[in-house]
Amino acid sequence: MAALVPIPASQTTDAAASSFALTDSVRLIAVPAARAAAAITAAALEPLLGRTLEITEQPARSGDIVLSCLDHGEHEAYTLTVAHDGVQVIGGDAAGLFYGVQTLVQLVAASGAERHIAATVIEDRPRFAYRGVMLDVARHFFPVPVIERYIDRIAALKLNHLHLHLTDDQGWRLELRAHPELTALASSTSAQGDAGGFFTKDDYARIVDHAAARHVTIVPEIDAPSHTHAISLAHPELMEPIALRESVMNVVNAFGGGVPTAGEPYTGFAVGFSSLKTRDEATYDFLADVYGELAGMTPGPYLHVGGDEALGTDPADFADFMNRATRIVADLGKTPIAWHEAGASGDLSDDTIGQYWGLTTPAEGMGEKARTFVRAGSKVILSPADVIYLDMKYDADDPLGLTWADGPTSVEDSYTWEPTAIVDGIGEDDILGIEAPLWTETIRTAADIDTQAFPRVASAAEIAWSPAGGPERTWASFRTRVGGLGPLWHRQGIGFHHSPEIAWAPGSGDDAAADDRGEADR
Repeated sequence: MAALVPIPASQTTDAAASSFALTDSVRLIAVPAARAAAAITAAALEPLLGRTLEITEQPARSGDIVLSCLDHGEHEAYTLTVAHDGVQVIGGDAAGLFYGVQTLVQLVAASGAERHIAATVIEDRPRFAYRGVMLDVARHFFPVPVIERYIDRIAALKLNHLHLHLTDDQGWRLELRAHPELTALASSTSAQGDAGGFFTKDDYARIVDHAAARHVTIVPEIDAPSHTHAISLAHPELMEPIALRESVMNVVNAFGGGVPTAGEPYTGFAVGFSSLKTRDEATYDFLADVYGELAGMTPGPYLHVGGDEALGTDPADFADFMNRATRIVADLGKTPIAWHEAGASGDLSDDTIGQYWGLTTPAEGMGEKARTFVRAGSKVILSPADVIYLDMKYDADDPLGLTWADGPTSVEDSYTWEPTAIVDGIGEDDILGIEAPLWTETIRTAADIDTQAFPRVASAAEIAWSPAGGPERTWASFRTRVGGLGPLWHRQGIGFHHSPEIAWAPGSGDDAAADDRGEADR
């Protein structure tokens, strides 16, 4: 089995047939509809082949790679056929062709120095429509090139949504013309006292366009009513008094960062102490401005309204707030997403999607809150923190990451879970997809992102894309196939964690080289 991740839905290899040879005469044949995919293919194959493939619309000849799209095919599906006289990738649509190209790149990377690919037929389609990652740019800010690079990395694994956590207690990261004071007064700091930053409207448009070219949808989040201390720096009149509960002080004592103080930037790790005034109409006028401008900047269907860890908000007030916030978003023509706590609200906009972030064994009523979204006729996104939170340590001695989600998360932990087994009463048809969040309290550089995400983000990609069953959908197969991607990732400059759990192929690089990569991007 070649080093393919995620594993395709169906693959038939004919070991007796002649293989395809990647000779110096290979060309990319692409009609206009496939031209964008051809350019991405040529760029991805150049470092592997040592040359740039010619792209042409001329009739194919023996030994060419032919890229095409069906007019009305299955969304995101593709067929890839390798024969001795050529390769053909047919996408059900443009996204399907793009994903077929990613599989082709992995086949070429695995072809060895002889550059021969075995005769094979792959028929592939995703399990879940939503296959996401989240990057927290509020605790630590990352500039546009880092975001674009992360988009490239996740798209190569057939992940198709990037959720940007744009606001939190530590900073506000998006320029809005309606409220320029937010970035002027609340964007300059990050967690641990580091420098901050923000995306201009042009920056955000650049991110959206870069993502769209790779069939990735941007999902922006403005977290509320808690995680809002940064808003207080610009609009103290919208904020309740800080709630210094025991849980807040426990985090302050464990991690430092100082006690949250009104009117001062917060750079610690504590959560749940801030709250918007949920009974004040000025709060909803503010949200209408923010969501309205954000909706106009975001072509994708989703706006995330947060709703997590509102420890300083009265439960009844929290319910009213989430009901109103989701309706503001729905009235803008967008689908609201909220963290699972919002399921306690009872009267959310019916199309609100719930994002479950509890453990694989739900506790404290989290499962019931998640089921609320399904009962309303909507769906859930699963992000069980103990297996899919990329910011968790790999093991207890790692310098990066945290351990609050039931301790460290090994690569095997990240792979050996099943979405339909997390919340009782939530089955395959109730799940929109899965998302792997990367919170950045301890993540400060582009190199840190690579280290924490890879290889565990590949687990998320396979769980989201590949069928649950099948002989190769196993940890034993995965650890070998991911290990086979090591040389490709190394060539691509991905500073991945060289986990001892993985059977890394020769040419995968070493930890010292990986740890140094990416510093210049901060």
